[in-house]
Amino acid sequence: MTLDPGKPQPVKGVLDISPYVPGRATVEGANRVFKLSANETPWGPSPAAIEAYQAAAASLSLYPEGSVRALREAIAGRYGLSPERILCGNGSDELLHMLAQVYLSEGDETIATEHGFTVYPIVTKAAGATCIQVREKNLCADVDAILAAVTPRTRIVFIANPNNPTGSYLPVGEMKRLHGGLRPDILFVIDAAYCEYVSRHDYEAGIELVATSENVVMTRTFSKIHGLAALRLGWLYAPAAIIDALNRVRSPFNVSIPAMAAGIAAIRDTAHVEKSRAHNEEWLGWLSREIAALGLTVHPSVANFLLIRFPVEKGFTAQDADAFLIKRGLILRQVGSYGLPDCLRLTVGLEEPNRMVVEALRDFMSAYKPDAKGTGA
Repeated sequence: MTLDPGKPQPVKGVLDISPYVPGRATVEGANRVFKLSANETPWGPSPAAIEAYQAAAASLSLYPEGSVRALREAIAGRYGLSPERILCGNGSDELLHMLAQVYLSEGDETIATEHGFTVYPIVTKAAGATCIQVREKNLCADVDAILAAVTPRTRIVFIANPNNPTGSYLPVGEMKRLHGGLRPDILFVIDAAYCEYVSRHDYEAGIELVATSENVVMTRTFSKIHGLAALRLGWLYAPAAIIDALNRVRSPFNVSIPAMAAGIAAIRDTAHVEKSRAHNEEWLGWLSREIAALGLTVHPSVANFLLIRFPVEKGFTAQDADAFLIKRGLILRQVGSYGLPDCLRLTVGLEEPNRMVVEALRDFMSAYKPDAKGTGA
């Protein structure tokens, strides 16, 4: 775009940032819609969290306690951590922006994977740095490729584990190998937004690496399994020196009283979390099997969503499927902005929408015949 020199100008690089593209949330004219596009928990928040949120309405005229002490202590108690090494924020997105603000400057580089969370390049560019997006192997982070991409300018390596939107993960041995190959001055940021859903024995969310290192940060969110996406609440666990640096730029009162109250109740309601996890385990497997049986490629996932790859033939593409599903009130996520234009991402829902998606996809694929070259799903 052409800038008017007579008006205030954004700093160099800001207008080169591609804004975050959220998924569709509504369907015009539809009487009943199932939103399966944002990886929200179908069970909603804990009833105790809702009650705590409502009770907090009596305090709306007051500023929150600035250090978010009560929530940090509740998180620490749940996971056996030191509250002094926990920082809370307005969603984990704010924490990622803070990390970039504190540890990046013009000319620096970060590393992320090619199908990683699109916020990583956004926060990098906002700080004047460059994000190097490394090729994945079978839609999973490639440790050797990441280490090969490190340069003297590398300052941060971002890894979502599990990754969104692919659902893949790196086992703890590979995470340790990746960390061990980084210089000690490189910040290793582990985004564990979906960690509560993982049931694999070789997975670790990042607490161990943070506890034993001086250059590792783990970010977490209340938006997924805890069902508090509307409140924008996240936290990170990091070495004391990193917490000190982040607190120097953190906005005052960045976590509201209702968010704090709901977060404390949510983190303590382990029964609600377990119910959500068990439901996801059951239906993730069912959806994977049923959709794969239709001739579609379903990539293995350990999170609360599936990445579905569609044929390339006209009439059966991901875009065609999206339009077909929307007519039935089923909203999935297009992931072209993640470099996956031939895929849709499906969030695990309750039983009714899960079965509706499978039936709709069965109807959509009923007339599909792969071409002779095998270019279909």
